[in-house]
Amino acid sequence: MEPFLTSTAVVALAEIGDKTQLLAILLATRFKRPLPIVAGILVATLANHFLAALVGQQAAALLEGTWFRYLIAASFIAMAAWTLVPDKIDDLEHKPARFGPFLTTTIAFFLVEMGDKTQIATVALGARFVEVGWVTLGTTLGMMLANVPAVYLGNELVRRVPMRTVRIVAASLFLALGIWLLVQTLSGG
Repeated sequence: MEPFLTSTAVVALAEIGDKTQLLAILLATRFKRPLPIVAGILVATLANHFLAALVGQQAAALLEGTWFRYLIAASFIAMAAWTLVPDKIDDLEHKPARFGPFLTTTIAFFLVEMGDKTQIATVALGARFVEVGWVTLGTTLGMMLANVPAVYLGNELVRRVPMRTVRIVAASLFLALGIWLLVQTLSGG
């Protein structure tokens, strides 16, 4: 249960103010059809995060050892720093939608999530817990917890939630995970 709960919390916090959340708001204001957008986010996230967790699990299996655990700890600490940097929607400019809201959302989310903070975090979580299913379900739930309100509440949510505070809380969580894994590795656990 720890992989599921940790993955949910890490990704839900990291996603707030992230470019994929900004994309959710953009798509919601553009299509004004929340259900297909939410479904597209779900499908894209399940596919993307399953692959990311699988990559993490496979890397952990191939690269077992103390130094790899140090690398994973360092990646969580690096994620803490990266989380403090706000994303912008500039690279998500309005482009004409060729498909409906579901397919547009699915494709856009899958592609925008590539190399994103939450995808990198999912790889690290997959390597840390080596449980692809629980990590995928947890990170997907985290994405949905952050993005469904964004789809339904849109710009109002972004205006009312203090993003700086959310980024600091998310960064603190990444830092705590990194330090915890570092201490655990140093103590031989």
